[in-house]
Amino acid sequence: MSNIVTMAFEPNSIRIKFVDILPVKQLPSTIKKTKKYQQILASVREIGIIEPPIVTRQAKKSDQFMLLDGHLRIEVLKDLEIDEVICLVATDDEAFTYNKRINRLATIQEHKMILKAIERGVPEDRIAKALDINIPSIRQKRKLLDGICPEVVELLKDTHCPVSTFQSLKKMKSMRQVEVVELMIAMNNFSVTYSRALLAATRQDQLVDSCKPKNIKGVSPEQIEKMETEMANLQREMKLIEDSYGPDHLNLVLARGYLVSILNNTNVERYLSKNHSEILGEFRKISDSTSIGNEAL
Repeated sequence: MSNIVTMAFEPNSIRIKFVDILPVKQLPSTIKKTKKYQQILASVREIGIIEPPIVTRQAKKSDQFMLLDGHLRIEVLKDLEIDEVICLVATDDEAFTYNKRINRLATIQEHKMILKAIERGVPEDRIAKALDINIPSIRQKRKLLDGICPEVVELLKDTHCPVSTFQSLKKMKSMRQVEVVELMIAMNNFSVTYSRALLAATRQDQLVDSCKPKNIKGVSPEQIEKMETEMANLQREMKLIEDSYGPDHLNLVLARGYLVSILNNTNVERYLSKNHSEILGEFRKISDSTSIGNEAL
């Protein structure tokens, strides 16, 4: 087996004119109205191209290139009346490998990025222009974790969570923050609406400002009290399920394994087929099920 690793790119990036680059897809006419396009435009205008487009050489024309990744960036440069760009030249013409499995910047990661930029002396107005947002939004993102406990930061560090959801969490005490975030993760729901509903269902003594009555728009005090009761019941039930899930799952795996061994015995299967065909059918469904066994692996 060869130990030689083939390089995925040519060793040197090169500057290429747009007339020599053939795109592999046509951008829709509405693309320039999207927020993503406007953000890229603002970023390129302020700080230039950070990630070079990816091209590959066309087989018969060494001075002609096919664009694998970077269609939006090149469109932005054209709008800025720039006619060339520095590109990375791939040795493979497979476009699927580029930007198909991106982990988008999480909210907390963006917060840390803004803090680091400010620490290095980058003005807030320039950061705002680069991200295509206003200065108040930059300040809000900068103070994102003020009042958020470290356990919640750890739980949400890789999550795309709206800034307004953090605002709801800040009104809760640390223990309640953790409980609410664990519920969000269990439901895979980090929306502002859900966070506000959980805030409304939070007991008064679990709030940072416990002396100030909750004032939830469109929800009466009686409804808030009912939500608090239902939330407490839900959390108790979830705790019971968490405590019993492991043993229950283990019992199911063992029971399925036992049924499989029974059905492998031809005498037992013949007897069940003759005298209890309905039960045998159910046993076969359980033994044929792969989900229980796979989850246990």
